[in-house]
Amino acid sequence: MRMSAGYLFIALFMVMFSVFLLGVLDEEKKAVSFEKTLEDTDIKKPDIDQNSYIYDETGAVVSELSKGQNRRYLDIEDIPRRVKQAFLSTEDRHFFEHEGVDMTAVARALAVNAKAGSIEEGGSTITQQTVRNLFLSHEQSYNRKLTEVLYAYQMEQEYSKEKILEFYINSIYFQNGVYGFETAAHFYFGKPSSGLTLAETAFLAAVPANPSHYDPLTKKENTKKRQEWILTKMQETGAVSTSRAAEARKAPINLHVSETRNLYPDYTFYVEKELKELIRKEEGFARRMKNAGGEEAAAIEKELEKRVREVLSSGVHIETSLDPDLQQEVTNAVDRRLRGKNGNGAAVVLDHRTSGVKALSGGKNYEPYSFNRAFQAYRQPGSSIKPLLVYGPYMDLTGADRHDFVDAGRYCKGDYCPSNAGGSYPGQVTLETALARSYNTAAMRLFEASGIQPSFSYLESFGFDRVGAKDHYYAAALGGLSRGVSLLELSRAYTTFSNGGQYKPARAIKKVTDGSKTVLYEWDDTQRPVWNDETNQELRHMMRSVITEGTGRRADPGTGEWRGKTGTTNNYQDLWFVGYNSRYTAGVWIGRDQPESLGAGLRGTHLNLWRDIAGTAAAK
Repeated sequence: MRMSAGYLFIALFMVMFSVFLLGVLDEEKKAVSFEKTLEDTDIKKPDIDQNSYIYDETGAVVSELSKGQNRRYLDIEDIPRRVKQAFLSTEDRHFFEHEGVDMTAVARALAVNAKAGSIEEGGSTITQQTVRNLFLSHEQSYNRKLTEVLYAYQMEQEYSKEKILEFYINSIYFQNGVYGFETAAHFYFGKPSSGLTLAETAFLAAVPANPSHYDPLTKKENTKKRQEWILTKMQETGAVSTSRAAEARKAPINLHVSETRNLYPDYTFYVEKELKELIRKEEGFARRMKNAGGEEAAAIEKELEKRVREVLSSGVHIETSLDPDLQQEVTNAVDRRLRGKNGNGAAVVLDHRTSGVKALSGGKNYEPYSFNRAFQAYRQPGSSIKPLLVYGPYMDLTGADRHDFVDAGRYCKGDYCPSNAGGSYPGQVTLETALARSYNTAAMRLFEASGIQPSFSYLESFGFDRVGAKDHYYAAALGGLSRGVSLLELSRAYTTFSNGGQYKPARAIKKVTDGSKTVLYEWDDTQRPVWNDETNQELRHMMRSVITEGTGRRADPGTGEWRGKTGTTNNYQDLWFVGYNSRYTAGVWIGRDQPESLGAGLRGTHLNLWRDIAGTAAAK
């Protein structure tokens, strides 16, 4: 009965509406037929952009992401009663009585518009405004008005009044890139809508009627006048008492503008990058990309970018391994050690017990979404690659231990004749000494004995993104990789030494859920064996000697048993140190964005920086 009566009502109304208004404005050519518009009306669940959130390991929000419209979405039961009353009292007093269109309001609007000869008053209900916000434009035309009426009726059939009101309060615009009442409460007053006073609630409710005219930041007097009018309307409908309305009119309005939160931009930028890789894997983009090339690969990548934006605009919750205190200490250390220096750097801290990324600095005085040197800078790793590409494979393949000897004398392979730092060629030394003192000629002999291909087969376990067949040359043993590695990649690989020779990549993201806490994405990494445990134990002993008596002595924080390896490239263009204790693996890199010699002023800075970070981590 309700359905047939409703269609009869709409049909009769639209006949009157079309004949009258098309005659007035001569829009016959623009108008669409009632039947066709009705057929095309398809109200589905609105696709409303929502902010997404990144959480640290304690569950605290550290970043709010707005990839579409800036909106904090609230379900109807969480929207404060006075917020609903403010809009019902002013926008649609008969909301719970009509079926999408208020004939009294429409008749009034028709009279006003006919007299003016143009559209001066809309007479739109909350339902009509909602479909306009979600599905239509704000064009002032009778065609759009016709479609709006039909959509409004359809929406009333699909959704409850409460759900429509929820859509409305979350979709209205509050100027300054702010959508939805909850977002406005946080942006203009720095608190949730549940914490607003009556005066503040009415003040914000004034904005959507004409956001630019009632802009709280630039037209506050206009907003205040409408706020007083809203309080009068709320008083008329019985939503507030006369005394409370009077008190609210007199209450001062003190704005406290609060920008979208992003406490640790170095880390959260990486989280977004990792989310993209997680979606790439989980939704089959990686598989499709394997066999694609050229234009097809570019199209797939574009499709992936779109998908990531869709996910981040759907209100997801991203739980991470971020340790906020350690993150702050790491970024402070990078800023402090590089202050006034003609160079930059990066640092990461991983928890190799949980395979979590705990802290990450993308550079000194890092700005949001700027070049992040922790994972976007790919540089030659120097001698820091030796434990992974030379000593680990050699000892695993031959069964050698740290006490075995190797020749550290002069060495040439064809016309390639690497030198040892300081010009020292001591001859026969133990493997432990060769690594501790970073003798290049010893590493070359071991690399040749193992074989280039077998050695690189071990490196494949770590998934270095830009290492490939073109790097299969002897110079690779000393870090001569054509496209380099990132600090995060190298630090991840070093977690193998703390996991019995097994590798599992450290991740920032624990899981991604939707608003109902359903898990959408999470990594399913498993440990992969790289070399046997005996080899791993030997390597750990040798890397301890790097700190106690080798090239890394200056890095020793003096607390606990840390192990690691230094790395330096030609002409001191890159300085590395990656090391670990019983819980954490930490890595640092110092250099310039355009590779060039750092000069004497920055030499040793990487060891001092790493010592600061290791000391902080050891105290955790």
